[in-house]
Amino acid sequence: MTPAVSPAPESTLMFNEAAQAADVVAAQFARNAGTVAALATDLRANPPPFVATCARGSSDHAATYAKYLFETQLGFVTASASPSVGSVYEAKQKLANALYIVISQSGKSPDLLRNAEAAREAGARVVALVNVEDSPLAQLADTVLPLCAGPERSVAATKSYLASLAAILQLAAHWKNEAPLLDALPALPDALRSAWQCDWSSLTEGLVDAHNLFVLGRGLGLAAAQEAALKFKETCGLHAEAYSSAEVKHGPMALVGPGFPVLAFAQPDETGAGTLAAAQEFRGRDAQVWVAAEQGGDLPLAHSPHPACAPLLTIQSYYRAINALALLRGYNPDVPPHLNKVTETV
Repeated sequence: MTPAVSPAPESTLMFNEAAQAADVVAAQFARNAGTVAALATDLRANPPPFVATCARGSSDHAATYAKYLFETQLGFVTASASPSVGSVYEAKQKLANALYIVISQSGKSPDLLRNAEAAREAGARVVALVNVEDSPLAQLADTVLPLCAGPERSVAATKSYLASLAAILQLAAHWKNEAPLLDALPALPDALRSAWQCDWSSLTEGLVDAHNLFVLGRGLGLAAAQEAALKFKETCGLHAEAYSSAEVKHGPMALVGPGFPVLAFAQPDETGAGTLAAAQEFRGRDAQVWVAAEQGGDLPLAHSPHPACAPLLTIQSYYRAINALALLRGYNPDVPPHLNKVTETV
């Protein structure tokens, strides 16, 4: 029998939409420059007591990135608000003067809308990062930062996720208002183009028959690990769990033995050495390990204009690899089983 031939990776919506990310980010930076600058000026003049984020799915992984970026670059404690606290429990939160960031591709999920309304009623400044500009979320927010990703037809979010990270990065850079981070913004689109060309075929080929997987990251890189683990599940039918390279030592590492697959994202900052050390420890147990790193990794990472940009470049390279892996495993990454593009949770 002649083996089935997988469709060309370039044939999927996921491939073509992810490939647009660099242009999307460039357009978004230009479109939102004035709004972000005004918001950042006001936040410096009237700093919030803390930042809260509200999101689900891939957007919540973007919120993880916001937490580490705002806390490391700006010093503002940033917490993820559980949507059910407001939408199901209807518990009022003390959010006076807080910055409340809601991240959503569609801007129509009922639980996010209810929490955004409650935050505004509690005196928070509500900022919406949303792709659908005429959505209910955009209409109720105090400030809207459009993601500018355009239509995204694949159920697996790619360019809209990267656009969410880019919007968070642009806000943080202007809020901090210092050269190193600000200077990285115009260099990011070209870095994303380089990341799209990185060869991660060894990962794709090595996971065709896998059943379980750990994905490691830390700090700013944890969001990339979370996003990768989700995409393994939804596009490839591959059970994957994301862990901090420090947290994995508190129990989960007991599962890692000979042949167990581990994908590690070495963030090019103070957390990178710890991630590399964890990967090396797992190699010592004969685990099947891939390390994505700017230097010396199994998977190449495009050079980042600033460490805060690295999670975007990591995921851009990953998206190309995971699209190919899904096809090799017999899945259509554009239409994962049992999933819809818009998930309207309550």
